[in-house]
Amino acid sequence: MTDLVERPVAAGVADRVLGGWLGRIAGNMLGKPVERGDHWTRARIDRYLRRADALPLTDYLPPPSALDPPPAPGEFELRPEWPGCVRGRIRGSVRDDDVDYALLGLDLLERYGGTFTTEQVGELWLLSLPYLRTFTAERVAYRNLANGLRPPLTATYDNPYQEWIGALIRADVYGWTCPGDPRRAASLARRDAVLSHSGNGVYGAMWAAAVIAAAFTADGPGEALDAGLARIPAGSRLARVVRRVVALHAAGLSWEDTLAEADRETAGLGWIHVVPNAAVLTAGLLYGAGDFTRTIALTVRGGLDTDSNGATAGSVAGVLCGAAGIPGRWTDPLQDTVRSSVQGFDGASIRELADRTLRLAGAV
Repeated sequence: MTDLVERPVAAGVADRVLGGWLGRIAGNMLGKPVERGDHWTRARIDRYLRRADALPLTDYLPPPSALDPPPAPGEFELRPEWPGCVRGRIRGSVRDDDVDYALLGLDLLERYGGTFTTEQVGELWLLSLPYLRTFTAERVAYRNLANGLRPPLTATYDNPYQEWIGALIRADVYGWTCPGDPRRAASLARRDAVLSHSGNGVYGAMWAAAVIAAAFTADGPGEALDAGLARIPAGSRLARVVRRVVALHAAGLSWEDTLAEADRETAGLGWIHVVPNAAVLTAGLLYGAGDFTRTIALTVRGGLDTDSNGATAGSVAGVLCGAAGIPGRWTDPLQDTVRSSVQGFDGASIRELADRTLRLAGAV
């Protein structure tokens, strides 16, 4: 581990860092059963919840056995991991890449501090992350690394996924370790993101890290979102879509109408592209208005990459309200345990992970 020069950390940061970890894992677990945007549209998600008498959504998804009438074959195709993610059956978190990358980021910062290089990010992937636990842009970058390519070519060579959501899901730890410093958080996230992404894919990571960092001191999600926008190019498609959702919310449109408009403006990009997912995430944060349950519920009901969006929304909301402000129905089933494919992290205590993150918060 590199030598770290610690700086003072404001009171209350510990609870907010823990809130970020718990929120990310809970939001990921909420969205995981319905993670497949081409099947799980907003209408289908709400139809499932309505059949289970679970609207408004205030807890983890109900199991299929709760539906009345029972689902027809193929009507609701939950992900294979669903038995470990639905209410009444959760015994600790399930493994997921949205959490694996937060753990990798923590390991990276503990090893190298805030001076890490993009090359070191790639080396750590090869050492600690199984190839078959990577997807889309990350798998391409991993393959390129194994074939001897170096960044930024790892992101651009034979990679059709450069603007998908993968880099954004890796950004949280940079926000958690830069409380109140969105500029620094975005800089760290960019250095990680360019291993596998370009353009809006990189901007998504910078934006998310900055929003999370700003949430430590912001007066609500709107102020945190503004801080995130300040860290990416104003003319980028990502920034334009986020600003559009912010404007529609400010104009008094409903959550449903705002997302319908965002759908029209991002049509054709696909359900894993970072831009339409940023719109869903922004809407969830704004219409959630700082309430943890409402934020992750609206974000997951928004569809697209539900587990990734739920995880990031949970992270932001968890930082805003702190661990003490997250209802126990979300955190108690996690049993303070995280499952992971990252070497050395499977079965780790969530509280211990938060403590390790806090030690970095004044040092990176």
